[in-house]
Amino acid sequence: MNTQKVFFSTNIKFLRERKKLSQELMAESLGIGRSKLNALESGQTKAPQPEDLINCSNTFKISIDSLLKVDLSRISELKLRELESGSDIYLQGGNIRVLAITVDKDNKENMEYIPVKAKAGYRAGYNDPEFVASLPKFSLPNLPESGTFRMFPTIGASMLPIPEGAEVICKFIEDWQNIKARTLCIVVLKAEQDFVFKQVTIEPEGMILLESLNKLFQPYKVPVSEVLEIWQFHSYQSQEIPEQETDLQEIKRMITALQNQVLKS
Repeated sequence: MNTQKVFFSTNIKFLRERKKLSQELMAESLGIGRSKLNALESGQTKAPQPEDLINCSNTFKISIDSLLKVDLSRISELKLRELESGSDIYLQGGNIRVLAITVDKDNKENMEYIPVKAKAGYRAGYNDPEFVASLPKFSLPNLPESGTFRMFPTIGASMLPIPEGAEVICKFIEDWQNIKARTLCIVVLKAEQDFVFKQVTIEPEGMILLESLNKLFQPYKVPVSEVLEIWQFHSYQSQEIPEQETDLQEIKRMITALQNQVLKS
């Protein structure tokens, strides 16, 4: 029989420390004694009273279900703010995918980079905070302030026309049901030894269609249960200079532009 792990005590302590409040001030805010708050945070109170659960939920603006069932310390600051604003995963019946992240000294999310030598271990450690903390991390200017970003190396011809060896920057997708058809993504699969860079389409009956930009590679489908993470393409960096457009490519482009003008007229 599986037992649901309860995170209430660690969540209360985490949320208090996130607000940079002492136990004395937090206890005063909750309307309880410091000794009782200490017992709640340390797990000495195995079965918190309903009024304590309701009080903490109202104070931290996070549902009781989330306080009990979700390890809030492993959720990004953006997601925590969403929970506090009423976008609660349990109230909405959603299925959150907890993402391990790292932050800088200002509590802003880093962008982790998965070097080639770490790719083999990523599938085993993708949700392990210690593994993620061991990855190279940095920040880039001009990235959107919202969202979590990660950089993946590209290997293989299936990612063309993105040049092999380019570094692909992607944004984490938590809710896969909101993915538009043929969205370009890095997909981390359970059964693959590498990441795949594909156009993703969520299909009925729990299947995902994966299509390569390189038409020499046939599309294929995988069950949703075989997917660990999906990261939406944002941009890429490469040391390769794009090849100059040939005369034939230029003529084809001009014909296509003319056809589009005719269709619009």
